[in-house]
Amino acid sequence: MTRASEREARRALMRLRRAVEKSARELESVEGTLRTVEGGDFPADVFEQAAHHLLAVAEFIDEQDERLQEKILQAGGLDPERLRRAAADEEDEA
Repeated sequence: MTRASEREARRALMRLRRAVEKSARELESVEGTLRTVEGGDFPADVFEQAAHHLLAVAEFIDEQDERLQEKILQAGGLDPERLRRAAADEEDEA
């Protein structure tokens, strides 16, 4: 994987993450407005499912970002697991 392709992949993931975050905010806005307008007829379960789907996409993005970071580290000769352990040790000390 070249540096340019790594950079483009990370940018694409960030764009997708921002789009999902914006979609979640917009969904909340629409939900609030429709809840006010519709009152008891508001389909809360449908909006809850939509929010859950957005959360699943956000988790997918996080997984792909982590996978990409591991590949980048491995390509650079670093062991991702060793770095995770070192970071965990630093958190324990703090």
